[in-house]
Amino acid sequence: MADRITVEVVYAGPDRQFTYRLSLPAGSTVMQAIEASGLQQDMPGLLIDPSRLGIFSRKVAPDHGLDEGDRVEIYRPLTLDPKEARRRRAHEG
Repeated sequence: MADRITVEVVYAGPDRQFTYRLSLPAGSTVMQAIEASGLQQDMPGLLIDPSRLGIFSRKVAPDHGLDEGDRVEIYRPLTLDPKEARRRRAHEG
């Protein structure tokens, strides 16, 4: 088993996308990767909701263990309900 793994942490803000490639100790968790990325220093005031985390579009818990090559994704809250967005598009024609 390798001593270190390489993962990515990504966050798509409203104006800019942040991508961090990290080398972490094997057995690291999603939250440890986010903390090691420095994202919160790059985006002061960013509140990370533990219920809005995923790996390759699969929702995971903050204490989920990482594997080599995982892509940790931090999701923003939806600004518009998807059903409402469809209704608006249908109404517009």
